[in-house]
Amino acid sequence: MCLKSKINRGEMQYFATYKDEKLMSSHKNDKNSKRKLRPRKGKGATQKVTQTRKAYVEPDELRLNKFIANCGVCSRREADELISSGRIKVNGKTVDTLGSKVQRSDKVSLDGQSLNISEKSYIILNKPKDHITTTNDPKGRKTVMDLIQDTGSDRLYPVGRLDRNTTGVLLFTNDGLLAQRLIHPKRRIKKIYAATLDKPLKNSDLGKIAEGLELEDGWMKVDQIAYVDPADQTKIGIEIHSGKNRIVRRLFEALDYDVVSLDRVIFAGLDKLKLGKGKWRKLTDKELKRLKSVAGMV
Repeated sequence: MCLKSKINRGEMQYFATYKDEKLMSSHKNDKNSKRKLRPRKGKGATQKVTQTRKAYVEPDELRLNKFIANCGVCSRREADELISSGRIKVNGKTVDTLGSKVQRSDKVSLDGQSLNISEKSYIILNKPKDHITTTNDPKGRKTVMDLIQDTGSDRLYPVGRLDRNTTGVLLFTNDGLLAQRLIHPKRRIKKIYAATLDKPLKNSDLGKIAEGLELEDGWMKVDQIAYVDPADQTKIGIEIHSGKNRIVRRLFEALDYDVVSLDRVIFAGLDKLKLGKGKWRKLTDKELKRLKSVAGMV
Protein backbone atom coordinates (compact mmCIF):
# COMPACT_ATOMS: atom_id res chain seq x y z
CA MET A 1 0.00 0.00 0.00
CA CYS A 2 1.48 3.34 -0.98
CA LEU A 3 1.98 6.02 1.60
CA LYS A 4 -0.39 8.44 -0.09
CA SER A 5 -3.33 6.04 0.10
CA LYS A 6 -2.63 5.43 3.80
CA ILE A 7 -2.67 9.14 4.52
CA ASN A 8 -5.87 9.73 2.54
CA ARG A 9 -7.58 6.94 4.46
CA GLY A 10 -6.38 8.52 7.69
CA GLU A 11 -7.88 11.84 6.63
CA MET A 12 -11.26 10.25 6.01
CA GLN A 13 -11.28 8.22 9.20
CA TYR A 14 -9.75 10.60 11.73
CA PHE A 15 -9.85 14.15 10.39
CA ALA A 16 -12.61 16.45 9.19
CA THR A 17 -12.30 20.10 8.34
CA TYR A 18 -14.77 22.61 9.68
CA LYS A 19 -15.08 26.38 9.74
CA ASP A 20 -12.56 28.21 11.98
CA GLU A 21 -11.29 25.13 13.81
CA LYS A 22 -9.98 23.12 10.82
CA LEU A 23 -9.81 19.75 12.53
CA MET A 24 -11.89 17.26 14.49
CA SER A 25 -11.43 13.61 15.41
CA SER A 26 -13.68 10.58 15.04
CA HIS A 27 -13.56 8.26 18.02
CA LYS A 28 -14.73 5.26 16.06
CA ASN A 29 -11.92 3.10 17.42
CA ASP A 30 -11.92 4.44 20.99
CA LYS A 31 -10.51 1.69 23.21
CA ASN A 32 -12.50 2.98 26.17
CA SER A 33 -15.87 2.25 24.55
CA LYS A 34 -17.80 -1.01 25.07
CA ARG A 35 -15.92 -4.00 23.76
CA LYS A 36 -17.70 -6.87 22.04
CA LEU A 37 -16.00 -10.18 22.69
CA ARG A 38 -15.77 -13.04 20.23
CA PRO A 39 -18.67 -15.53 20.30
CA ARG A 40 -18.18 -18.49 22.61
CA LYS A 41 -17.15 -21.78 21.08
CA GLY A 42 -19.43 -24.78 21.24
CA LYS A 43 -22.91 -24.50 22.72
CA GLY A 44 -24.29 -21.01 22.44
CA ALA A 45 -21.61 -20.03 19.92
CA THR A 46 -23.99 -17.71 18.11
CA GLN A 47 -24.55 -15.60 21.21
CA LYS A 48 -22.59 -12.36 21.50
CA VAL A 49 -21.19 -11.30 24.85
CA THR A 50 -20.77 -7.62 25.72
CA GLN A 51 -18.25 -6.55 28.36
CA THR A 52 -18.76 -3.23 30.14
CA ARG A 53 -16.79 -1.46 32.82
CA LYS A 54 -18.19 -0.99 36.30
CA ALA A 55 -18.51 2.56 37.58
CA TYR A 56 -15.53 3.69 39.66
CA VAL A 57 -16.40 4.21 43.34
CA GLU A 58 -14.12 6.26 45.61
CA PRO A 59 -13.04 4.23 48.70
CA ASP A 60 -13.51 5.59 52.23
CA GLU A 61 -9.78 5.18 52.91
CA LEU A 62 -7.31 6.89 50.62
CA ARG A 63 -3.72 8.05 50.54
CA LEU A 64 -3.05 11.36 52.22
CA ASN A 65 -1.53 12.89 49.09
CA LYS A 66 -4.63 11.93 47.12
CA PHE A 67 -6.87 13.49 49.80
CA ILE A 68 -4.91 16.75 49.56
CA ALA A 69 -5.06 16.71 45.75
CA ASN A 70 -8.81 16.09 45.87
CA CYS A 71 -9.14 19.19 48.03
CA GLY A 72 -7.85 21.14 45.05
CA VAL A 73 -4.69 22.33 46.81
CA CYS A 74 -2.14 20.90 44.39
CA SER A 75 -1.10 17.77 42.52
CA ARG A 76 -0.23 14.53 44.32
CA ARG A 77 3.47 15.08 43.74
CA GLU A 78 3.30 18.53 45.27
CA ALA A 79 1.22 17.08 48.13
CA ASP A 80 4.07 14.67 48.90
CA GLU A 81 6.37 17.66 49.32
CA LEU A 82 3.92 19.27 51.76
CA ILE A 83 3.75 16.02 53.75
CA SER A 84 7.54 15.56 53.84
CA SER A 85 8.04 19.12 55.08
CA GLY A 86 5.76 18.49 58.08
CA ARG A 87 3.11 21.00 57.06
CA ILE A 88 0.23 18.51 57.17
CA LYS A 89 -1.67 17.45 60.29
CA VAL A 90 -4.27 14.69 60.57
CA ASN A 91 -6.61 14.87 63.54
CA GLY A 92 -4.24 17.37 65.15
CA LYS A 93 -1.05 15.29 64.72
CA THR A 94 1.71 16.01 62.23
CA VAL A 95 2.03 13.33 59.55
CA ASP A 96 5.25 13.42 57.52
CA THR A 97 5.39 9.83 56.26
CA LEU A 98 4.79 9.38 52.55
CA GLY A 99 2.18 6.77 51.71
CA SER A 100 0.15 7.45 54.85
CA LYS A 101 -3.57 6.82 54.54
CA VAL A 102 -6.56 8.68 55.95
CA GLN A 103 -10.31 8.26 56.19
CA ARG A 104 -12.55 10.74 54.43
CA SER A 105 -13.94 11.63 57.85
CA ASP A 106 -10.49 12.56 59.24
CA LYS A 107 -9.65 16.21 59.92
CA VAL A 108 -6.73 17.24 57.71
CA SER A 109 -5.06 20.66 57.83
CA LEU A 110 -2.29 22.51 56.00
CA ASP A 111 -0.36 25.06 58.06
CA GLY A 112 -3.28 25.08 60.49
CA GLN A 113 -5.93 25.64 57.80
CA SER A 114 -8.57 22.94 57.50
CA LEU A 115 -8.77 21.09 54.18
CA ASN A 116 -12.02 19.80 52.78
CA ILE A 117 -12.65 17.91 49.57
CA SER A 118 -14.05 20.59 47.30
CA GLU A 119 -17.10 20.37 45.09
CA LYS A 120 -15.74 19.19 41.77
CA SER A 121 -15.51 21.73 38.96
CA TYR A 122 -14.51 21.23 35.32
CA ILE A 123 -13.62 24.15 33.05
CA ILE A 124 -12.43 24.26 29.44
CA LEU A 125 -10.41 27.25 28.22
CA ASN A 126 -9.50 28.27 24.68
CA LYS A 127 -5.97 29.32 25.59
CA PRO A 128 -4.53 32.31 23.70
CA LYS A 129 -0.86 33.00 23.02
CA ASP A 130 1.53 34.59 25.51
CA HIS A 131 0.17 32.88 28.62
CA ILE A 132 2.17 30.47 30.78
CA THR A 133 0.45 27.23 31.80
CA THR A 134 1.16 27.41 35.51
CA THR A 135 -0.67 28.41 38.67
CA ASN A 136 2.00 30.96 39.58
CA ASP A 137 4.91 32.59 37.74
CA PRO A 138 7.72 34.15 39.85
CA LYS A 139 8.68 36.37 36.89
CA GLY A 140 5.27 38.00 36.87
CA ARG A 141 4.33 36.89 33.37
CA LYS A 142 0.72 36.34 32.32
CA THR A 143 -0.60 32.91 33.27
CA VAL A 144 -3.66 30.92 32.27
CA MET A 145 -5.00 31.45 35.79
CA ASP A 146 -5.51 35.13 34.94
CA LEU A 147 -8.13 34.05 32.40
CA ILE A 148 -10.35 31.98 34.73
CA GLN A 149 -10.53 34.19 37.82
CA ASP A 150 -14.29 34.63 37.53
CA THR A 151 -15.27 30.94 37.46
CA GLY A 152 -16.46 30.93 41.08
CA SER A 153 -14.73 27.57 41.66
CA ASP A 154 -12.13 26.81 44.31
CA ARG A 155 -8.51 25.94 43.59
CA LEU A 156 -8.71 25.00 39.93
CA TYR A 157 -5.49 24.00 38.21
CA PRO A 158 -4.61 23.06 34.61
CA VAL A 159 -4.48 19.45 33.48
CA GLY A 160 -1.17 19.11 31.63
CA ARG A 161 0.56 21.98 29.88
CA LEU A 162 0.55 23.98 26.68
CA ASP A 163 3.59 26.00 25.62
CA ARG A 164 3.45 29.75 26.05
CA ASN A 165 2.73 30.30 22.35
CA THR A 166 0.58 27.21 21.79
CA THR A 167 -3.14 27.91 21.76
CA GLY A 168 -6.24 25.82 22.14
CA VAL A 169 -8.05 23.40 24.43
CA LEU A 170 -6.92 23.44 28.06
CA LEU A 171 -8.83 21.68 30.84
CA PHE A 172 -8.97 22.93 34.44
CA THR A 173 -10.34 21.04 37.43
CA ASN A 174 -10.02 20.51 41.17
CA ASP A 175 -10.70 16.79 40.67
CA GLY A 176 -7.25 15.39 41.47
CA LEU A 177 -8.09 11.81 40.57
CA LEU A 178 -9.39 12.70 37.12
CA ALA A 179 -6.43 14.99 36.45
CA GLN A 180 -3.90 12.30 37.38
CA ARG A 181 -5.61 9.73 35.16
CA LEU A 182 -5.75 12.04 32.17
CA ILE A 183 -2.03 12.85 32.27
CA HIS A 184 -0.85 9.31 33.06
CA PRO A 185 0.97 7.80 30.03
CA LYS A 186 -0.90 4.48 30.24
CA ARG A 187 -4.21 6.20 29.47
CA ARG A 188 -2.84 7.23 26.05
CA ILE A 189 -5.08 10.29 25.92
CA LYS A 190 -5.47 11.56 22.35
CA LYS A 191 -4.71 15.14 21.38
CA ILE A 192 -5.20 16.68 17.95
CA TYR A 193 -3.27 19.75 16.81
CA ALA A 194 -3.48 22.05 13.81
CA ALA A 195 0.02 23.25 12.92
CA THR A 196 1.01 25.97 10.46
CA LEU A 197 4.58 25.65 9.16
CA ASP A 198 6.97 28.22 7.72
CA LYS A 199 7.01 26.35 4.40
CA PRO A 200 5.05 23.56 2.68
CA LEU A 201 5.61 20.11 4.16
CA LYS A 202 6.98 17.75 1.53
CA ASN A 203 5.01 14.56 1.06
CA SER A 204 8.19 12.59 1.73
CA ASP A 205 8.69 14.39 5.06
CA LEU A 206 5.06 13.85 6.00
CA GLY A 207 5.72 10.17 5.36
CA LYS A 208 8.79 10.21 7.61
CA ILE A 209 6.78 11.65 10.50
CA ALA A 210 4.02 9.10 9.86
CA GLU A 211 6.54 6.25 10.01
CA GLY A 212 8.28 7.67 13.10
CA LEU A 213 11.37 9.72 13.92
CA GLU A 214 14.27 9.28 16.33
CA LEU A 215 14.48 12.38 18.55
CA GLU A 216 16.99 13.26 21.26
CA ASP A 217 14.76 11.66 23.92
CA GLY A 218 13.79 8.55 21.96
CA TRP A 219 11.61 7.22 19.17
CA MET A 220 8.39 9.08 18.41
CA LYS A 221 5.57 7.98 16.13
CA VAL A 222 2.37 9.96 15.73
CA ASP A 223 -1.06 8.34 15.63
CA GLN A 224 -2.16 10.16 12.47
CA ILE A 225 -0.88 13.01 10.32
CA ALA A 226 -2.42 14.62 7.24
CA TYR A 227 -2.66 17.82 5.24
CA VAL A 228 -5.66 19.78 6.49
CA ASP A 229 -6.01 21.29 3.02
CA PRO A 230 -4.12 19.56 0.16
CA ALA A 231 -4.00 22.93 -1.63
CA ASP A 232 -2.06 24.49 1.29
CA GLN A 233 0.60 22.09 2.51
CA THR A 234 1.80 24.43 5.26
CA LYS A 235 -1.29 23.47 7.31
CA ILE A 236 -1.00 20.08 8.97
CA GLY A 237 -3.30 18.05 11.20
CA ILE A 238 -1.54 15.78 13.67
CA GLU A 239 -2.90 13.37 16.26
CA ILE A 240 -0.73 12.15 19.13
CA HIS A 241 -1.04 10.64 22.60
CA SER A 242 2.46 11.48 23.84
CA GLY A 243 2.80 14.05 26.61
CA LYS A 244 6.47 14.82 25.96
CA ASN A 245 7.53 18.45 26.16
CA ARG A 246 7.17 20.41 22.88
CA ILE A 247 6.79 17.11 21.02
CA VAL A 248 4.87 18.45 17.99
CA ARG A 249 7.26 21.34 17.45
CA ARG A 250 10.28 19.07 17.84
CA LEU A 251 8.98 16.59 15.27
CA PHE A 252 8.85 19.29 12.60
CA GLU A 253 12.10 20.94 13.74
CA ALA A 254 13.86 17.58 13.29
CA LEU A 255 13.12 17.89 9.55
CA ASP A 256 14.04 21.60 9.35
CA TYR A 257 10.56 23.11 9.58
CA ASP A 258 9.56 25.88 11.97
CA VAL A 259 6.09 25.86 13.49
CA VAL A 260 4.59 29.31 12.97
CA SER A 261 1.46 28.54 14.97
CA LEU A 262 0.22 25.52 16.91
CA ASP A 263 -3.36 25.07 18.05
CA ARG A 264 -4.71 22.13 20.09
CA VAL A 265 -8.22 21.57 18.79
CA ILE A 266 -9.02 18.31 20.63
CA PHE A 267 -8.00 17.04 24.07
CA ALA A 268 -9.48 13.79 25.42
CA GLY A 269 -12.55 14.27 23.23
CA LEU A 270 -13.08 17.92 24.23
CA ASP A 271 -13.15 20.61 21.55
CA LYS A 272 -13.39 24.42 21.60
CA LEU A 273 -16.06 25.03 19.00
CA LYS A 274 -17.81 28.39 19.46
CA LEU A 275 -15.38 29.30 22.26
CA GLY A 276 -13.40 32.48 21.54
CA LYS A 277 -9.71 32.92 22.36
CA GLY A 278 -9.23 33.54 26.07
CA LYS A 279 -12.78 32.43 26.87
CA TRP A 280 -13.84 29.57 29.13
CA ARG A 281 -16.95 27.55 29.88
CA LYS A 282 -18.00 24.71 32.16
CA LEU A 283 -18.21 21.20 30.74
CA THR A 284 -21.63 19.86 29.93
CA ASP A 285 -22.86 16.73 31.71
CA LYS A 286 -22.41 14.81 28.46
CA GLU A 287 -18.80 16.01 28.07
CA LEU A 288 -17.98 15.16 31.70
CA LYS A 289 -19.42 11.67 31.36
CA ARG A 290 -17.37 11.07 28.22
CA LEU A 291 -14.24 12.50 29.87
CA LYS A 292 -14.58 10.18 32.85
CA SER A 293 -15.09 7.28 30.47
CA VAL A 294 -11.85 8.14 28.67
CA ALA A 295 -10.12 8.29 32.08
CA GLY A 296 -11.49 4.84 33.00
CA MET A 297 -13.68 6.13 35.83
CA VAL A 298 -17.05 4.89 34.54
